[in-house]
Amino acid sequence: MKPLFIVLEGPDAAGKSTQLELLAAELSCRGIPVLTTREPGGTELGRALREIVLDPERYIEPLAELFIMLADRNQHVEEVIKPALAAGKSVICSRYTLSSAAYQGYGRGIPLEVVQGLNELATGSLVPDYTFLLDLPPEVALERTGTKDRFETEGRGFFAKVRGAYLKLIRDVPNGYVIDATLPPEEVCRRILAHLPLA
Repeated sequence: MKPLFIVLEGPDAAGKSTQLELLAAELSCRGIPVLTTREPGGTELGRALREIVLDPERYIEPLAELFIMLADRNQHVEEVIKPALAAGKSVICSRYTLSSAAYQGYGRGIPLEVVQGLNELATGSLVPDYTFLLDLPPEVALERTGTKDRFETEGRGFFAKVRGAYLKLIRDVPNGYVIDATLPPEEVCRRILAHLPLA
């Protein structure tokens, strides 16, 4: 089986970090080498950028916010994702290009064609083999969050807009699937695995 590039999308508190662990364990049990990572923050540079972009005390212009995400993504793809895939490892990543389309495109109002064009440039046109949207109603997401970062302070209206964007965008993603993130983590994992070619 060729290495798979799997992306988990969705709002904060949807359980992406939990699914990274569960999916990695399942793939490893099947003898599949796997690397888990995330955006922003999958590299040393990315971790520094993550602190900046999530700081609730910091105001960042929408376009500047997008450029920070793209800088993180380009470094991440070149330093982590591509080398892992080339080494025969499957990669499971929390967030990728769909996040920028949802948050900076629909959420911040940057034209979608601009976001998509810059995403293509930043990734060198690397697209996931499978994308799973862990869908969670805004009120549930806000209930689950504890200490709030810069995005989580935006409130229910912003998250409702982002959720609608995700649900619209995922329709055009090859091998893109919506998973109900209100389900127990083990069931979410089972539903994700059902779509993967692991036989």
